[in-house]
Amino acid sequence: MSDLWITNAAELATPTGSQPRAGAAQGEIERLHDVDLLCRSGRIVAIGSPEEVALAARMGDGPPVDRWDAGGGTLVPGFVDPHTHLPWAGTREAEFAQRLAGRSYREIAAEGGGILSTVASTRAATEDELADLTRRRLDRMLAWGTTTVEGKSGYGLSVEDELKQLRALARAADRHPVEVVPTLLAAHETPPEYRPDTDGYVELVCSEIVPAVAAEGLASYCDVFCEQGVFTVEQSRRVLLAGVEHGLRPRLHADEFVDSGGAELAAELGALTADHLMAVSDAGIDALAASGVIAGLLPGTSFFLKKDAYAPARRLIEAGVPVSLATDCNPGSSHTESMVMIFWLAVLELDMTIEQALTAATLNAACSLELGETHGSLEIGKQADVVVLEASSFDHLAYHYGIHPVEAVIKSGAVIYERDRSAAPHS
Repeated sequence: MSDLWITNAAELATPTGSQPRAGAAQGEIERLHDVDLLCRSGRIVAIGSPEEVALAARMGDGPPVDRWDAGGGTLVPGFVDPHTHLPWAGTREAEFAQRLAGRSYREIAAEGGGILSTVASTRAATEDELADLTRRRLDRMLAWGTTTVEGKSGYGLSVEDELKQLRALARAADRHPVEVVPTLLAAHETPPEYRPDTDGYVELVCSEIVPAVAAEGLASYCDVFCEQGVFTVEQSRRVLLAGVEHGLRPRLHADEFVDSGGAELAAELGALTADHLMAVSDAGIDALAASGVIAGLLPGTSFFLKKDAYAPARRLIEAGVPVSLATDCNPGSSHTESMVMIFWLAVLELDMTIEQALTAATLNAACSLELGETHGSLEIGKQADVVVLEASSFDHLAYHYGIHPVEAVIKSGAVIYERDRSAAPHS
C-alpha cells in the first residue's frame, strides 16, 4: 500500500456508499471537476480542489507524498469484475468458426464440445501451466482497468482437477496487483465419466469436492450452473446448501437460455448474485427484487454467441433489483478480459445509462463480492483503486467506443499500470 497525490484530474466520477444501489439510485453518480485525490497507506484520505488536498497533504505526521499528474483525465473507481472463469487451458477457435457458420452453442456442446472440450484441456494441463495462463489473463484485465476480479473453477470436474484449478488461481493471484476472489464451480457440467448419472456427480460435488476445497481454504463462494440440460433446481439447491454447510456462500448461473427457476432459487437461498438472466421471468425478477439478490449481467455472452436476447437490464433496474456487470471471461461464450468492452455493451445493448453502467461495474460489483465497505467507489476511507481515463469527461467512455481509454491504473495507492503517454492519442 502506498501514499500518492493524484493531481490535475479534469473530472472524478463515482457512485457513493457501501451498499448495492438499486432503482433510481443506481443512476446516481457524484461528479466533481478539477479535483485532486490524496491517498495514504493505500486509502483515500482527501478529495477536493488542489488547495484543499494540498492542505490535507501537509497535515499530520506522514512523510511527503509523491505527486502523480492525471494529465487532465477522468478518475473513476477501479473496475470490479465479479464473474469470470480464469484458470483454464486450451482454446476453442474451431467451435467459434462453427458458430459463425450457423451452428448453435448448445448443438456443439451436445456433441462433446463446449465446456467439456475445455475440461479435457484443463485436466491435461499442469498446475504451473494453469497459473501462468491465469497470470497473463490478469495482466490483460489490469490494462483495461480491472483492479478486483472473481475467478471460478469449473473446468476440472473432479476432486483432483478442481483443486488444481483453484490452487493455480491462488498462485496466479499471489503478488499480482489485481485482487482475486475465488469461487468453486464444480457444478458447471457433468463430466464424461459420470454421464448420464448427473445425480451421482452431484453427490461427488457435495460429499467430496466441496469439503476438500473448504478444507484447503481455496474458495470463498460456491456456484452452480442451474440450467435446462445441466443442473436442475433441486440439484442446484443441494450443491449450494452443501457449500453453505462448509462456509461457502452461494452465487449461481441462472436462467441463461431458458427460464429454469434459477432466479427464484437465488432468492430462496439468499445468494449474493444470480448471473446471466437472459431468460428470467417476471416472477424471477420479482423474487430477486424482494430478496435483494444482485443481478449479475454478462452482455459479452449474448454478444459473443450472437444472441438476439440480452438480459432485461431496464426491467430489473425499474423493479428495484441492483444490477452488476461482468465479463464472464471464458474460452467458449465470452472470450474477453475487458470490462471497458462490457461497459460499451451495457450502454449500447442493455440500454443502461452510463451512470447505471458505472455503478454496475464498480460499487454493485464490489458488493456482490462482499467488498462494498472498502471497494467500488472513490470516497474517503475506501481503498485507493483508481482508473484514469484519457478523456476529460466520464461521458466520453461510452461515446468513444472501440479504443483503449485507460491511461493508468492505481491499486491501493500505487500506480501499477501506466500507458506510454508519448505514444498514446488523446481525445
